[in-house]
Amino acid sequence: MFNRPSLSEIVTRTRADTFSRLSQDELLRFSDAEILARVLAGASHELHGYLDFIARQILPDSSEDEFLIRWASIFGLQRKDPQVASGLVSVSGIVGSVIADGALIKHADGREYAVEGEQVLTTSSQTVSVVAIAAGAAGNLVSGTRLAFLSPVVGVQSDAAVAASGIVNGSDIEEIDDLRARLLSRLRQPPNGGSRDDYVAWALEVPGVTRAWVYPGELGPGTVTVRFVRDNDASIIPDAGEVAAVQAYIDARKPVTAEVHVVAPLPLPVDYTIDITPDTLEVRAAVQAELAGLYDREAQPGGRLYLSHSREAISVAAGEADHVLASPTADIVPAVGEIPVLGVIAWV
Repeated sequence: MFNRPSLSEIVTRTRADTFSRLSQDELLRFSDAEILARVLAGASHELHGYLDFIARQILPDSSEDEFLIRWASIFGLQRKDPQVASGLVSVSGIVGSVIADGALIKHADGREYAVEGEQVLTTSSQTVSVVAIAAGAAGNLVSGTRLAFLSPVVGVQSDAAVAASGIVNGSDIEEIDDLRARLLSRLRQPPNGGSRDDYVAWALEVPGVTRAWVYPGELGPGTVTVRFVRDNDASIIPDAGEVAAVQAYIDARKPVTAEVHVVAPLPLPVDYTIDITPDTLEVRAAVQAELAGLYDREAQPGGRLYLSHSREAISVAAGEADHVLASPTADIVPAVGEIPVLGVIAWV
């Protein structure tokens, strides 16, 4: 294993080597030999630094972003690009008014959305399709969010609101550590012509997908059921469009004889009642964060979530001295297709 020496160690070694080759018995502190030793040591130290850098890049578990992306590309993995959010916006105006293709609608914080296609009002109030100008999860908006046209549209009120379905499906560029995890999984579990791991890997290659599970034979011989979640969305449960995208992606790669069913898991909210000591806002926030992390790590469709792990998560929260977990009182055992999700925490 390469261990980079410190500058002082290199100076000492270089000085000793230089002085050992000189015949004089005494050397002044600022002698030419001393200066030469330090100059050579400085150059050597820089080279050692580069060797240390190269040593980290030759293996993907320690390589920096640029090299990791190249490592991933060698194995056919690409960093998932950010995706733009889209959805419906409710507008009002005079029947027959025309909203031009690309008309901009703006949120109060500056986020902008473009109308998709020319829209003609057939009723005094209707929905129009919009797409976010900038890609990323920041483009997602919940139902009822107020918007306004950037420029006046004849016959159409300037105010608008996000429709019931929301503006959704925006996702940020894949975190570099998530790409690293996919690459390491690919190296540890190489493709096997349609194994369990292959279906998980295929699902994770779709932008926005963060966790996936496969259930062979759940719907009968020859069937494969795939479930997945999107942890970075407002709801981790995928909608119909997101399910269809993963289905299409896997269909293009699966063995021709496999009958694959991609479905969204059903959420099973788990509420907590906790008596925490000390009961402060900081400790409450820490407990909530630890429980959320537990669900991210361990919750899976149809999988048991152990009560002891919930107690452990609460205990390790920063600032927690003691607690009483009043509910739940037993392991969480979801039905087939259900995934436990963190519900409401009641503090008593």
